[in-house]
Amino acid sequence: MSDESLITTVLDRGVATVTIDAPPINVMSRELFRELRRFCTWVSTQNDVRVVVFRSADPEFFIAHFDVELLLELSASEEPISAGTELSLFQQMCERLRTMPKVTIAEIGGRVGGGGSEFSASCDMRFGAIGRTVVNQMEVALGILPGGSGTQRLPRLIGRGRAMEMILGARDLDAETAERWGYLNAAVEPDQLREHVDILAHSIASHPVDALVRAKRSVLNAEELPLREGLIEEARLFEELLQTDAARAAMTAFLQMGGQTRDGEVQLGSLLDRLRSAFDP
Repeated sequence: MSDESLITTVLDRGVATVTIDAPPINVMSRELFRELRRFCTWVSTQNDVRVVVFRSADPEFFIAHFDVELLLELSASEEPISAGTELSLFQQMCERLRTMPKVTIAEIGGRVGGGGSEFSASCDMRFGAIGRTVVNQMEVALGILPGGSGTQRLPRLIGRGRAMEMILGARDLDAETAERWGYLNAAVEPDQLREHVDILAHSIASHPVDALVRAKRSVLNAEELPLREGLIEEARLFEELLQTDAARAAMTAFLQMGGQTRDGEVQLGSLLDRLRSAFDP
């Protein structure tokens, strides 16, 4: 467990829960950006962390947006934000979120916009609250564009047309629409959101770590490799996992618990819950 001035991290059974608390509205200030970037660098190398959940202490705001006052300062500076051939520091953080060998989940209980939305979109999954979650990619209305990965991430996440509508329209997207478009994995009732995310996070964390890491890597390959190369890499990763002790132990336990029998398979969900409990870290 570690404490920062704007984020608090608690580790429980392989799940690191990061709570953002940057009053008054969780603006992505220089300080919050620095702490989140430091955390992402740190957690990517922690062997005891399998899943990272980001949530907010403020029920009305997840991360409002990037600090506009800071953007105004940058607009008056002659220093380039990026070298033109490398990712900006914010893009680097988002890419670390996307590619780190951890499962990342954004629990968006309130409003999220701008750079906060780019941060969320870089996570592996996003969940929101009906009637409370609002997403807004506001930059074009301010005369700029989403420069922290939004123009590249959103088309891959929700499709070109909807990304255009979200970015060029700069209008609020409610939770149900965000779910329908694919920005949110699910929109649930506000009083169920935390429990929903916690159950999923701990369920994921109970799986063999090598399988989690390689499965995420293989899914990312679908974004980065042509289909044939992605399939070849998928087969290679599959063969690697077959040779691990964890895979042998899990498959053996599955059969011993009734897997591959008629009675076991009609209750596969509960059987897998028992399997997770047996290997829960």
